[in-house]
Amino acid sequence: MHAIEATTSMSMTDAEAAIRAALSAEGFGVLTEIDVAATLRAKLGVERAPMKILGACNPTFAHRALEMEESVSLLLPCNVVLAETPAGTRISIADPRALMSSDEFAPLAAEAAERLTAALAAVTPTPVA
Repeated sequence: MHAIEATTSMSMTDAEAAIRAALSAEGFGVLTEIDVAATLRAKLGVERAPMKILGACNPTFAHRALEMEESVSLLLPCNVVLAETPAGTRISIADPRALMSSDEFAPLAAEAAERLTAALAAVTPTPVA
């Protein structure tokens, strides 16, 4: 899966607060939240490094995409994953250009990717797209 990602030295808690604020500044809200480590611990008794999935959505982009093709709903919301690493917290965002690769979606996907990259750049200095 192609992602827009970067690693910050911030703790998971601080990185989550920062990316939530940065996403909000770019017009995205967080609709869902999955604490992967807690879920696996509760359901399977498995211990793993902290990982959280945030389901981010920009209502304007979602509406435009759904107007073009209703099946794009399978790709909503956009996943933002925070994972604890030895270097800090890796933040990965599903790249809408990879998810919506048809020519019809290209301008919208590029605009969404630009906003998501800007949100990540507000938290980490060098996002990789």
